[in-house]
Parts: sequence; C-alpha cells; structure tokens
Amino acid sequence: MTEAMLIWDTPLLFEKLFKEHDIKCQRIVSDSIGTPFIPPCKCVVIPTGFANKAYTKILPGIERNAKSLEKFVRSGGNLMVFGPMVPEYKYNWLPMELEYKQEQQVTTICMAQDHEAQCLVEDTCSEVEFDGYFSKTDGEVVFRSDEGKPLMVVKELGEGRIIATTIHEFPSGRFLKWINDTAKKSKL
Repeated sequence: MTEAMLIWDTPLLFEKLFKEHDIKCQRIVSDSIGTPFIPPCKCVVIPTGFANKAYTKILPGIERNAKSLEKFVRSGGNLMVFGPMVPEYKYNWLPMELEYKQEQQVTTICMAQDHEAQCLVEDTCSEVEFDGYFSKTDGEVVFRSDEGKPLMVVKELGEGRIIATTIHEFPSGRFLKWINDTAKKSKL
C-alpha cells in the first residue's frame, strides 16, 4: 500500500528519506496523474526544481493535471510543493494564490505563527538554506526569513491541505510522518 507519491521523472535521493522513516513511497511521472493506474495515497510531494527544465520535465504534466491535484487535496490528501528553482514563478496550477522569487540565502527562520507543519525543520533555532521566497500568497505563512520573507505557507482546502516551502533542505522525519498521518487516502 503506497502512502506517498513523489512526482519526478528520474530517481532521487528524496526517495531514500521516505524509506528511512518507513513510509511507503512511489515515484511517478506527472503524465500519469489522474490515470486509473495510480493507487490512492495520502500525500503527494513535488520536489525542489520542478519548474526548471535543467532538472526535470514534469511541469507540463503537473499543469495539465491541476484539477486532479485539487480534487486530491479537497478529498483529504496533503500536497507538499517545494521551490521551482527559476527566477520568478506563479503557481497557476494550484487552487491558491502563490508567487515565488528566487533568492538563494541562508537564514535563521522565524515562526510567523504556531502551526503543526513547523516540524518540517528539526531545529528551528539553527540556520537553514532557502532557494527563494513567496512574494504573494493567500495561504497561512508559517515560516519567514529573518528579513520577513515568507518561506513556508499552508492552505487548508476541503479536507486536505497544500503545504508550500522554499526551504532547501530535506524535511524532518517527524514532518514526513505528520503529512502522512494527517491525511486521508485519496485518488490522485
């Protein structure tokens, strides 16, 4: 039984992280979203660099399948999206307002508000690397840079949620378990 789907077109180190935390993960290409061959899952992860053609070719499939991703979240799934790694980007395929500007830096993150998703980072007192920030959002800002720029947002939608971050580090095991445990199995 698959619990998490990782949308990417080549093997990633990210896959090993799920295995280390006993979460059954399956990597799929974006063109297979919405097909009857994909089993239901609890969370979908779109890694850093999804919009950069130097890293992957998954963006057209994600954009074409925007309605399937929205239905997945509304039905109780958790969708985790990292930074696109391009100079500027508007997440038109997400059912929320979200715009990104690339700016690679290191910061001490600031908690904008208390939220369960803050377990993304194991030690919120240490410095983290980020690849950009959200210049516009209608989601709840969870983390900001020390300059006040939004680095992580959460948007509740139906029975699920969209979690977007520009923090350029692997999520903690506690976070992976949280996005899995707080979601309902949904069809992608």
